[in-house]
Amino acid sequence: MPKISLKGSKMPSSPIRKLVPYAEAAKKRGTKVIHLNIGQPDIKTPRIALDAIKNSDIEVLAYSRTEGSEEYRGKIAKYYAKHHLKVEAEEIIVTTGGSEALSFAMGSILDEGDEVIIPEPFYANYNGFATANGVNVVPIVSKLEDNFSLPAISEFEKLISPKTKAILICNPGNPTGYLYNKEEIEQLTELVKKHNLFLIADEVYREFAYDGKQHYSLLGISGLEDYAIVIDSVSKRYSMCGARIGCLVSKNKEVIQTALKFAQARLSPPTLAQIASEAALDTPQSYFDDVIEEYVSRRDLLISELQKVEGVKVAQPSGAFYCVVELPVKDSDDFAQWLLEKFNVDNETVMVAPAAGFYASEGLGNNQIRIAYVLEKEQLKKAVHILSEGLKQYHNS
Repeated sequence: MPKISLKGSKMPSSPIRKLVPYAEAAKKRGTKVIHLNIGQPDIKTPRIALDAIKNSDIEVLAYSRTEGSEEYRGKIAKYYAKHHLKVEAEEIIVTTGGSEALSFAMGSILDEGDEVIIPEPFYANYNGFATANGVNVVPIVSKLEDNFSLPAISEFEKLISPKTKAILICNPGNPTGYLYNKEEIEQLTELVKKHNLFLIADEVYREFAYDGKQHYSLLGISGLEDYAIVIDSVSKRYSMCGARIGCLVSKNKEVIQTALKFAQARLSPPTLAQIASEAALDTPQSYFDDVIEEYVSRRDLLISELQKVEGVKVAQPSGAFYCVVELPVKDSDDFAQWLLEKFNVDNETVMVAPAAGFYASEGLGNNQIRIAYVLEKEQLKKAVHILSEGLKQYHNS
Protein backbone atom coordinates (compact mmCIF):
# COMPACT_ATOMS: atom_id res chain seq x y z
CA MET A 1 0.00 0.00 0.00
CA PRO A 2 1.41 3.46 -0.90
CA LYS A 3 2.34 5.66 2.05
CA ILE A 4 1.07 9.13 2.82
CA SER A 5 3.54 11.99 3.06
CA LEU A 6 5.63 12.74 6.13
CA LYS A 7 4.10 16.21 6.06
CA GLY A 8 0.63 14.68 6.07
CA SER A 9 1.42 12.44 9.00
CA LYS A 10 2.71 15.46 10.95
CA MET A 11 -0.40 17.57 10.32
CA PRO A 12 -1.98 18.15 13.75
CA SER A 13 -5.61 17.33 14.47
CA SER A 14 -7.84 20.19 15.51
CA PRO A 15 -8.32 20.30 19.30
CA ILE A 16 -11.59 22.09 18.58
CA ARG A 17 -13.06 19.41 16.31
CA LYS A 18 -11.45 16.12 17.31
CA LEU A 19 -14.09 15.45 19.97
CA VAL A 20 -16.94 15.84 17.46
CA PRO A 21 -17.55 12.04 17.13
CA TYR A 22 -18.09 11.81 20.90
CA ALA A 23 -20.47 14.77 20.81
CA GLU A 24 -22.42 13.24 17.95
CA ALA A 25 -22.65 9.93 19.81
CA ALA A 26 -23.96 11.76 22.89
CA LYS A 27 -26.63 13.46 20.80
CA LYS A 28 -27.70 10.13 19.32
CA ARG A 29 -28.17 8.85 22.88
CA GLY A 30 -30.54 11.76 23.43
CA THR A 31 -28.15 13.91 25.46
CA LYS A 32 -28.18 17.64 24.74
CA VAL A 33 -24.66 19.01 24.17
CA ILE A 34 -23.93 22.64 25.03
CA HIS A 35 -21.13 23.74 22.73
CA LEU A 36 -18.47 25.82 24.44
CA ASN A 37 -15.80 24.45 22.12
CA ILE A 38 -16.09 26.44 18.91
CA GLY A 39 -16.13 30.13 18.06
CA GLN A 40 -19.37 30.05 16.09
CA PRO A 41 -21.33 33.09 17.30
CA ASP A 42 -25.09 32.84 17.80
CA ILE A 43 -25.30 36.54 16.86
CA LYS A 44 -27.42 37.03 13.75
CA THR A 45 -25.65 37.84 10.50
CA PRO A 46 -26.50 41.39 9.36
CA ARG A 47 -29.64 41.25 7.21
CA ILE A 48 -28.01 43.57 4.69
CA ALA A 49 -25.45 40.86 3.85
CA LEU A 50 -28.02 38.09 3.45
CA ASP A 51 -30.29 40.30 1.35
CA ALA A 52 -27.42 41.10 -1.01
CA ILE A 53 -27.28 37.42 -2.00
CA LYS A 54 -31.03 37.00 -2.01
CA ASN A 55 -31.53 40.01 -4.29
CA SER A 56 -28.59 39.30 -6.59
CA ASP A 57 -29.53 39.20 -10.29
CA ILE A 58 -26.43 37.23 -11.35
CA GLU A 59 -27.10 34.97 -14.35
CA VAL A 60 -23.60 33.50 -14.60
CA LEU A 61 -21.72 32.78 -11.38
CA ALA A 62 -18.31 33.61 -12.79
CA TYR A 63 -14.80 33.79 -11.39
CA SER A 64 -13.92 37.01 -9.65
CA ARG A 65 -10.51 38.64 -9.94
CA THR A 66 -7.77 36.67 -8.22
CA GLU A 67 -7.17 39.44 -5.70
CA GLY A 68 -10.90 39.93 -5.11
CA SER A 69 -13.28 42.26 -6.87
CA GLU A 70 -12.19 45.86 -7.26
CA GLU A 71 -15.43 47.08 -5.72
CA TYR A 72 -15.04 44.95 -2.61
CA ARG A 73 -11.39 45.81 -2.05
CA GLY A 74 -12.23 49.48 -2.45
CA LYS A 75 -14.90 49.20 0.25
CA ILE A 76 -12.50 47.34 2.54
CA ALA A 77 -10.07 50.25 2.18
CA LYS A 78 -12.88 52.64 3.19
CA TYR A 79 -13.64 50.42 6.19
CA TYR A 80 -10.04 50.76 7.35
CA ALA A 81 -10.20 54.53 6.78
CA LYS A 82 -13.10 54.68 9.27
CA HIS A 83 -10.69 53.16 11.78
CA HIS A 84 -8.06 55.80 10.88
CA LEU A 85 -5.97 53.25 9.00
CA LYS A 86 -4.75 54.33 5.57
CA VAL A 87 -4.90 51.35 3.21
CA GLU A 88 -5.17 51.24 -0.58
CA ALA A 89 -7.20 48.65 -2.48
CA GLU A 90 -3.97 47.48 -4.17
CA GLU A 91 -2.60 46.54 -0.74
CA ILE A 92 -5.39 44.02 -0.16
CA ILE A 93 -5.78 40.44 -1.42
CA VAL A 94 -9.17 38.86 -0.72
CA THR A 95 -8.84 35.27 0.43
CA THR A 96 -10.96 32.24 1.23
CA GLY A 97 -11.19 33.03 4.92
CA GLY A 98 -8.45 34.32 7.20
CA SER A 99 -7.04 30.79 7.07
CA GLU A 100 -5.99 31.12 3.44
CA ALA A 101 -4.55 34.57 4.15
CA LEU A 102 -2.35 33.06 6.87
CA SER A 103 -1.24 30.26 4.58
CA PHE A 104 -0.42 32.76 1.80
CA ALA A 105 1.54 34.89 4.27
CA MET A 106 3.62 31.96 5.45
CA GLY A 107 4.22 30.74 1.92
CA SER A 108 5.29 34.20 0.80
CA ILE A 109 7.85 34.98 3.50
CA LEU A 110 9.03 31.64 4.92
CA ASP A 111 11.04 28.89 3.28
CA GLU A 112 11.10 25.26 4.38
CA GLY A 113 12.93 24.99 7.69
CA ASP A 114 12.50 28.68 8.53
CA GLU A 115 11.13 29.67 11.92
CA VAL A 116 8.24 31.81 13.11
CA ILE A 117 7.99 32.85 16.76
CA ILE A 118 4.46 32.76 18.20
CA PRO A 119 3.34 33.56 21.75
CA GLU A 120 1.47 30.55 23.09
CA PRO A 121 -1.24 29.51 23.63
CA PHE A 122 -2.26 30.40 20.07
CA TYR A 123 -4.94 29.56 17.51
CA ALA A 124 -4.41 25.84 16.96
CA ASN A 125 -4.47 26.01 13.18
CA TYR A 126 -1.26 28.07 13.16
CA ASN A 127 0.44 24.73 13.78
CA GLY A 128 -1.34 23.29 10.74
CA PHE A 129 -0.47 26.20 8.44
CA ALA A 130 3.16 25.99 9.54
CA THR A 131 3.33 22.23 8.97
CA ALA A 132 1.73 22.55 5.54
CA ASN A 133 4.39 25.11 4.58
CA GLY A 134 7.32 23.20 6.10
CA VAL A 135 7.82 25.96 8.65
CA ASN A 136 8.93 25.46 12.26
CA VAL A 137 6.92 27.14 15.01
CA VAL A 138 9.07 28.46 17.86
CA PRO A 139 6.73 29.04 20.80
CA ILE A 140 7.22 31.63 23.50
CA VAL A 141 5.13 31.04 26.59
CA SER A 142 2.63 33.56 27.90
CA LYS A 143 1.11 32.69 31.27
CA LEU A 144 -2.37 32.62 32.75
CA GLU A 145 -1.13 34.29 35.94
CA ASP A 146 0.03 37.23 33.75
CA ASN A 147 -3.32 37.20 31.93
CA PHE A 148 -1.43 36.02 28.81
CA SER A 149 0.21 39.41 28.26
CA LEU A 150 3.15 39.74 25.87
CA PRO A 151 6.23 37.87 27.15
CA ALA A 152 9.29 39.99 27.87
CA ILE A 153 11.14 41.15 24.76
CA SER A 154 14.32 39.71 26.27
CA GLU A 155 12.67 36.27 26.00
CA PHE A 156 11.96 36.89 22.30
CA GLU A 157 15.61 37.89 21.80
CA LYS A 158 16.75 34.54 23.18
CA LEU A 159 14.73 32.66 20.56
CA ILE A 160 15.77 34.62 17.47
CA SER A 161 18.14 32.64 15.25
CA PRO A 162 19.40 32.93 11.65
CA LYS A 163 16.35 30.87 10.64
CA THR A 164 13.87 33.25 12.28
CA LYS A 165 11.93 35.15 9.63
CA ALA A 166 8.77 36.33 11.38
CA ILE A 167 6.81 36.85 14.58
CA LEU A 168 3.08 36.07 14.56
CA ILE A 169 0.54 37.44 17.02
CA CYS A 170 -3.25 37.25 17.30
CA ASN A 171 -4.73 40.53 18.54
CA PRO A 172 -7.13 40.24 20.32
CA GLY A 173 -6.10 36.68 21.02
CA ASN A 174 -7.66 33.35 20.27
CA PRO A 175 -7.77 31.41 22.61
CA THR A 176 -6.83 33.87 25.37
CA GLY A 177 -8.94 36.96 24.62
CA TYR A 178 -5.89 39.09 25.48
CA LEU A 179 -5.71 42.52 23.83
CA TYR A 180 -2.18 43.84 23.30
CA ASN A 181 -1.72 47.43 24.45
CA LYS A 182 0.10 50.21 22.63
CA GLU A 183 3.36 49.68 24.51
CA GLU A 184 3.42 45.97 23.64
CA ILE A 185 2.82 46.67 19.93
CA GLU A 186 5.55 49.30 19.97
CA GLN A 187 7.97 46.85 21.63
CA LEU A 188 7.30 44.28 18.92
CA THR A 189 7.72 46.99 16.27
CA GLU A 190 11.19 47.87 17.52
CA LEU A 191 12.11 44.18 17.81
CA VAL A 192 11.24 43.24 14.22
CA LYS A 193 12.94 46.34 12.84
CA LYS A 194 16.06 45.59 14.86
CA HIS A 195 16.26 42.00 13.58
CA ASN A 196 14.77 42.62 10.12
CA LEU A 197 11.80 40.28 10.65
CA PHE A 198 8.22 40.29 9.42
CA LEU A 199 5.47 40.90 11.97
CA ILE A 200 2.19 39.15 11.15
CA ALA A 201 -0.91 40.17 13.09
CA ASP A 202 -4.10 38.14 12.95
CA GLU A 203 -6.61 40.93 13.62
CA VAL A 204 -9.88 39.16 12.84
CA TYR A 205 -11.32 40.10 16.25
CA ARG A 206 -10.41 43.79 15.92
CA GLU A 207 -13.94 45.03 16.68
CA PHE A 208 -14.17 43.12 19.93
CA ALA A 209 -12.23 45.28 22.39
CA TYR A 210 -13.77 45.75 25.84
CA ASP A 211 -13.54 47.81 29.02
CA GLY A 212 -12.76 51.03 27.17
CA LYS A 213 -9.55 49.56 25.76
CA GLN A 214 -8.37 50.32 22.23
CA HIS A 215 -7.19 47.96 19.53
CA TYR A 216 -3.84 48.94 18.01
CA SER A 217 -3.49 47.69 14.45
CA LEU A 218 -0.14 47.17 12.76
CA LEU A 219 -1.59 49.14 9.86
CA GLY A 220 -1.51 52.27 12.00
CA ILE A 221 2.14 52.02 13.10
CA SER A 222 4.41 54.46 11.27
CA GLY A 223 7.68 52.98 10.02
CA LEU A 224 6.35 49.41 10.02
CA GLU A 225 5.13 49.42 6.42
CA ASP A 226 7.78 47.03 5.06
CA TYR A 227 7.51 44.64 8.01
CA ALA A 228 3.79 44.33 8.71
CA ILE A 229 1.32 41.78 7.35
CA VAL A 230 -2.26 41.86 8.64
CA ILE A 231 -4.75 39.01 8.46
CA ASP A 232 -8.44 39.89 8.51
CA SER A 233 -11.81 38.19 8.04
CA VAL A 234 -15.57 38.76 8.00
CA SER A 235 -16.20 35.53 9.93
CA LYS A 236 -16.46 36.86 13.46
CA ARG A 237 -17.01 40.57 12.78
CA TYR A 238 -20.33 39.99 11.02
CA SER A 239 -21.06 36.48 12.30
CA MET A 240 -20.40 35.19 8.77
CA CYS A 241 -18.14 32.19 9.45
CA GLY A 242 -19.68 30.26 6.56
CA ALA A 243 -18.89 32.96 4.00
CA ARG A 244 -15.19 32.01 4.12
CA ILE A 245 -13.99 35.47 3.14
CA GLY A 246 -10.87 37.05 4.58
CA CYS A 247 -8.01 39.16 3.35
CA LEU A 248 -4.27 39.68 3.53
CA VAL A 249 -3.17 43.31 3.88
CA SER A 250 0.34 44.70 3.55
CA LYS A 251 2.00 47.88 2.37
CA ASN A 252 5.03 45.82 1.35
CA LYS A 253 4.57 45.56 -2.42
CA GLU A 254 6.81 42.50 -2.72
CA VAL A 255 4.70 40.65 -0.15
CA ILE A 256 1.51 41.49 -2.06
CA GLN A 257 3.01 40.52 -5.42
CA THR A 258 4.23 37.20 -4.01
CA ALA A 259 0.98 36.39 -2.20
CA LEU A 260 -0.88 37.16 -5.42
CA LYS A 261 0.96 34.28 -7.13
CA PHE A 262 -0.29 31.89 -4.44
CA ALA A 263 -3.77 33.35 -4.94
CA GLN A 264 -3.58 32.82 -8.70
CA ALA A 265 -2.96 29.12 -8.11
CA ARG A 266 -6.41 28.82 -6.51
CA LEU A 267 -7.96 31.13 -9.16
CA SER A 268 -10.29 33.36 -7.11
CA PRO A 269 -12.17 33.79 -3.82
CA PRO A 270 -15.91 32.89 -3.77
CA THR A 271 -17.98 35.34 -5.81
CA LEU A 272 -21.29 35.13 -3.95
CA ALA A 273 -19.61 35.39 -0.58
CA GLN A 274 -17.80 38.54 -1.71
CA ILE A 275 -21.15 40.08 -2.59
CA ALA A 276 -22.43 39.36 0.91
CA SER A 277 -19.18 40.59 2.49
CA GLU A 278 -19.20 43.80 0.48
CA ALA A 279 -22.76 44.51 1.61
CA ALA A 280 -21.83 43.69 5.22
CA LEU A 281 -19.42 46.63 5.20
CA ASP A 282 -22.49 48.90 5.29
CA THR A 283 -23.56 47.43 8.64
CA PRO A 284 -24.34 50.34 11.01
CA GLN A 285 -22.21 50.97 14.09
CA SER A 286 -25.24 50.27 16.27
CA TYR A 287 -24.91 46.58 15.32
CA PHE A 288 -21.39 46.44 16.78
CA ASP A 289 -22.37 48.46 19.84
CA ASP A 290 -25.09 45.94 20.62
CA VAL A 291 -22.86 42.95 19.92
CA ILE A 292 -20.03 44.24 22.10
CA GLU A 293 -22.45 45.01 24.93
CA GLU A 294 -23.78 41.46 24.68
CA TYR A 295 -20.33 39.87 24.67
CA VAL A 296 -19.17 41.92 27.66
CA SER A 297 -22.29 40.85 29.55
CA ARG A 298 -21.66 37.20 28.66
CA ARG A 299 -18.00 37.44 29.60
CA ASP A 300 -18.74 38.98 32.96
CA LEU A 301 -21.31 36.30 33.80
CA LEU A 302 -19.04 33.48 32.64
CA ILE A 303 -16.01 34.70 34.60
CA SER A 304 -18.14 35.27 37.70
CA GLU A 305 -19.61 31.76 37.54
CA LEU A 306 -16.25 30.10 36.85
CA GLN A 307 -14.64 31.86 39.81
CA LYS A 308 -17.18 30.15 42.06
CA VAL A 309 -15.95 26.69 41.04
CA GLU A 310 -13.42 25.21 43.45
CA GLY A 311 -9.96 24.73 42.00
CA VAL A 312 -10.66 26.65 38.79
CA LYS A 313 -8.52 29.56 37.57
CA VAL A 314 -9.51 31.81 34.68
CA ALA A 315 -7.84 34.68 32.83
CA GLN A 316 -9.72 37.95 32.27
CA PRO A 317 -10.15 38.49 28.51
CA SER A 318 -10.29 42.05 27.15
CA GLY A 319 -11.25 41.13 23.61
CA ALA A 320 -12.53 38.44 21.23
CA PHE A 321 -14.95 35.98 22.88
CA TYR A 322 -12.75 33.31 24.39
CA CYS A 323 -11.14 32.60 27.72
CA VAL A 324 -8.62 30.02 28.90
CA VAL A 325 -9.62 28.13 32.04
CA GLU A 326 -7.31 26.09 34.27
CA LEU A 327 -9.03 23.06 35.76
CA PRO A 328 -8.12 20.87 38.76
CA VAL A 329 -7.46 17.91 36.44
CA LYS A 330 -4.30 16.40 34.98
CA ASP A 331 -5.64 15.69 31.50
CA SER A 332 -8.28 18.00 30.06
CA ASP A 333 -8.50 15.86 26.90
CA ASP A 334 -9.61 12.89 28.98
CA PHE A 335 -11.96 15.06 31.03
CA ALA A 336 -13.54 16.60 27.91
CA GLN A 337 -14.10 13.15 26.41
CA TRP A 338 -15.51 11.86 29.72
CA LEU A 339 -18.02 14.72 29.81
CA LEU A 340 -19.36 13.61 26.43
CA GLU A 341 -19.21 9.86 26.95
CA LYS A 342 -20.11 9.26 30.58
CA PHE A 343 -21.61 12.36 32.19
CA ASN A 344 -24.72 14.50 32.08
CA VAL A 345 -26.91 16.62 34.31
CA ASP A 346 -30.60 16.23 33.55
CA ASN A 347 -29.57 14.71 30.23
CA GLU A 348 -27.36 17.65 29.27
CA THR A 349 -23.57 17.92 29.03
CA VAL A 350 -20.95 20.32 27.70
CA MET A 351 -18.32 20.20 24.99
CA VAL A 352 -15.12 22.16 25.59
CA ALA A 353 -11.86 22.57 23.70
CA PRO A 354 -8.85 21.03 25.51
CA ALA A 355 -6.08 23.62 25.51
CA ALA A 356 -3.02 21.44 24.88
CA GLY A 357 -3.66 21.79 21.15
CA PHE A 358 -3.26 25.56 21.46
CA TYR A 359 0.35 25.11 22.58
CA ALA A 360 3.41 24.00 20.63
CA SER A 361 5.43 23.25 23.77
CA GLU A 362 5.05 19.65 24.87
CA GLY A 363 3.24 19.25 28.17
CA LEU A 364 1.72 22.72 28.39
CA GLY A 365 -2.03 23.28 28.57
CA ASN A 366 -2.82 19.74 29.70
CA ASN A 367 -4.95 21.03 32.57
CA GLN A 368 -6.56 23.87 30.62
CA ILE A 369 -9.54 24.33 28.32
CA ARG A 370 -10.73 27.09 26.04
CA ILE A 371 -14.30 28.31 26.39
CA ALA A 372 -16.02 30.34 23.70
CA TYR A 373 -18.73 32.52 25.23
CA VAL A 374 -20.82 32.64 22.07
CA LEU A 375 -24.03 31.41 23.71
CA GLU A 376 -26.79 33.21 25.57
CA LYS A 377 -26.18 33.87 29.26
CA GLU A 378 -28.62 31.28 30.58
CA GLN A 379 -26.87 28.64 28.50
CA LEU A 380 -23.47 29.78 29.76
CA LYS A 381 -24.65 29.67 33.37
CA LYS A 382 -26.07 26.18 32.90
CA ALA A 383 -22.87 25.06 31.18
CA VAL A 384 -20.68 26.18 34.07
CA HIS A 385 -22.99 24.36 36.50
CA ILE A 386 -22.64 21.17 34.45
CA LEU A 387 -18.86 21.67 34.30
CA SER A 388 -18.72 22.17 38.07
CA GLU A 389 -20.76 19.04 38.77
CA GLY A 390 -18.65 17.14 36.26
CA LEU A 391 -15.45 18.08 38.05
CA LYS A 392 -16.85 16.75 41.33
CA GLN A 393 -17.84 13.40 39.82
CA TYR A 394 -14.74 13.08 37.60
CA HIS A 395 -12.48 13.15 40.64
CA ASN A 396 -14.54 10.38 42.22
CA SER A 397 -14.85 8.22 39.09
